[in-house]
Amino acid sequence: MGLVINHNMAAEVAYRNLSATYRQLAESVNALSSGLRINSADDDAAGLAVRELMRAEVASLGQGIRNASDAISMLQTFDGAAQVIDEKLIRMKELAMQAATGTYTDDQRAIMNAEFTQMREEIERIAQATTFNEVSGLNASGTIKIHFGTGNSSAEDYYNITQQNMTASALGLSDLSIANQVSAQSVLNPAGIDSAIGAKDTGRAHFGAMINRLDNTIANLEIQRENIQAAESQISDVDVAWEMANLVKNQVLAQAGVAMLAQANMIPMMALTLLGG
Repeated sequence: MGLVINHNMAAEVAYRNLSATYRQLAESVNALSSGLRINSADDDAAGLAVRELMRAEVASLGQGIRNASDAISMLQTFDGAAQVIDEKLIRMKELAMQAATGTYTDDQRAIMNAEFTQMREEIERIAQATTFNEVSGLNASGTIKIHFGTGNSSAEDYYNITQQNMTASALGLSDLSIANQVSAQSVLNPAGIDSAIGAKDTGRAHFGAMINRLDNTIANLEIQRENIQAAESQISDVDVAWEMANLVKNQVLAQAGVAMLAQANMIPMMALTLLGG
């Protein structure tokens, strides 16, 4: 290209290169200041789509862990109440044993039966009053669904906790009495107080087994969340060392571009020198 004054192509080239360098500088500053390699879809459209799916899964797993933890708290509440019921049943059997012997009169057994009745009523009260966030667990026979997975598969994402009915009637305590020796002895039959203790033990065993299962579920969910978070980090997070090196390179190119643009803008002045003769 000859020496011209109408089009300063050298300056145009220097400006184009300098503009590209400034864009890369802006991208590096954006990445380093945010800590993210992908800040918008134009940075990596495919990577952005994968990252958002992973972020949704990480958030869902976090909520699943909280759901499972809440379920453990609920079961511990139910089991704690069942433990108190356990103590009442043991006392009721102790009273039945006392009333069953022939060394007491019926008047004395009436006093024992008063306490026996109070224990039964307390069991009923505990079963009816024990709730967790208004969810009952000791006076019903349904199920409570605990959802912890990111999908809706019955095999993978949730399971059901069976509610236990530990009311006095459900445990077979309603008609029990120790007001006389014969009735006290009938309480000690296999279908009497021992049956109630066995039913209560079955319920507590279910609560304990589900607490253990939920503990294992939480451990597994935490590992899943950690691994997916690590994978999302590989896609999303900026490599600070590499990006810093890129920033320094573009800073040098920008300084060189500014200098060359200044030199290119001086070229038309050479033509003026020729015109001046």
